[in-house]
Amino acid sequence: MTACTTITSPLGDLLLVGEESADRVTLTSLSMPGQRSAPAPRPGWRQTAEPFADVIRQLEAYFAGGLTRFDIPFGSDGTDFRQRVWSALEEIPYGTTTTYGALADQLGLPRERIQALGAAIGANPLLLVRPCHRVIGADGSMRGYAGGVERKVRLLTHEGALQPALI
Repeated sequence: MTACTTITSPLGDLLLVGEESADRVTLTSLSMPGQRSAPAPRPGWRQTAEPFADVIRQLEAYFAGGLTRFDIPFGSDGTDFRQRVWSALEEIPYGTTTTYGALADQLGLPRERIQALGAAIGANPLLLVRPCHRVIGADGSMRGYAGGVERKVRLLTHEGALQPALI
């Protein structure tokens, strides 16, 4: 059965969607308001926070600064290529960034595949917990983020990969 819940976070409301089994929930989507291709709760989905208790605890610990790596069972559909890219995202350490080009090199992709790499990153259904926000432009620019570039900057600042702006 598909379950969902919405929680409040420093980034705004987060919609958690997962598949329930007898002893756990497998997270299939974590989305933010205004996100491109974000799912919306559907009839037949069970709206409940209970199966997401551990996910919520980990998200709260992350936002409080006490968690740097998530231990959440993920489930997401994607092509083999997307799965390879998403797996590589999970290996980008907290507090660091990488570039699209460096990620392409890591995956053994030719330069002409960087656009496909960017599309796979943009299709990541698990924002925040699968850290696509840690991929930036080669010039240090904050390239697209499905949750919005402002949120990307906030996440990277939270993680210490960017210095807070002085106003």
